[in-house]
Amino acid sequence: MIPAAAKPSRTLQRLAAQLRGSVGKAIADYRMIADRDRVMVCMSGGKDSYTLLDMLLSLQRSAPVRFDLIAVNLDQKQPGFPAQVLPHYLQGLGVPWHVIEQDTYSVVKRVVPPGRTLCGLCSRLRRGALYRFATENGISKIALGHHRDDIVETLFLNLFFGGRLKAMAPKLLSDDGRHVVIRPLAYVAERDIERYARGRAFPLIPCTLCGSQDHMQRVAVKKMLADWEREFPGRTESIFSALRNVEPEHLADTRHFDFSSLDGRRVGPTATQDEEALAALAVPAPA
Repeated sequence: MIPAAAKPSRTLQRLAAQLRGSVGKAIADYRMIADRDRVMVCMSGGKDSYTLLDMLLSLQRSAPVRFDLIAVNLDQKQPGFPAQVLPHYLQGLGVPWHVIEQDTYSVVKRVVPPGRTLCGLCSRLRRGALYRFATENGISKIALGHHRDDIVETLFLNLFFGGRLKAMAPKLLSDDGRHVVIRPLAYVAERDIERYARGRAFPLIPCTLCGSQDHMQRVAVKKMLADWEREFPGRTESIFSALRNVEPEHLADTRHFDFSSLDGRRVGPTATQDEEALAALAVPAPA
C-alpha cells in the first residue's frame, strides 16, 4: 500500500491499521464487495479518494474474496487542471486506471447563474459519465470516497433545507437499477483521513471549479458540526450511530410504519391487571 521508498512512522502504521479495520467492517456489515466483483474506485484527486484506493488495495491482498480494482478519474476540463498528476501516481502504484475526458466545466459554467452553487449540476454530470463507463466496462461496484462526516452533513442538509430525514447510504442501488454504489469509508472520520493523507503525502488536486463558495449550505452545516464537536466531542459519531439505529414507529412517516394497524394490535388488560392497577391507586381511608 505504501511505496517501498517511504518508511512509514509507527503512528502512520497504527492509523493505517485503524482505517483498514473501519473500512473492512463497513464492507462486511453492508456486504459491499462479493467474490469476483469488479470495483471501480472513483478518483477525484482529493484526500478521500486517495485514502479509499489505498485501503481497498490493502484489503484486496488479504480479503477472503477475490475482487479486481480499477481507478477511474473524470477529467472535467477545468482550467489549469494538472492532468498528469493522477496518471503518474496510479502508474507508480501499478493499479489499472482510466481517465474519462468530458468537458462538464463549460456546461456547468454556462448553465448555472453566477452566485449559485455549482455542485448539484456538476455532481449529476459527473455521475452520468461514471455510470456510463461502468456499464461499458463490466463494473459491478462503484466505490465513492464519502466518509462518516459527509453522511452526517448530508443528513442535516436534507433536514434543514429539504424537509427530509435522509442521508447517504453506505450501499445503494442507482435510480435506474443498473449500478450498485458503495461507500467503504462510511465508518471513517474526516479528521483521520486528513491525518492519513498528510502522512502519505498524497499529491492532492484541489477542485477549482467550485472555488471557495463560502455561502454554500454544506459549508454552514460543516461549521455547525465542527463547533458541536469541539464543545461536545463524539457528537458526530453519536449522530451517525443514530442513523444505524432507526425506529420508524417513533417517527411520523406513514409510508414506513403502519400507524393505522396499532388499534387492531392493542392487547387489552386482563382482570388481574385491572385489579392490580386499582390496588396501586387505592388510598387508605382516614381513621
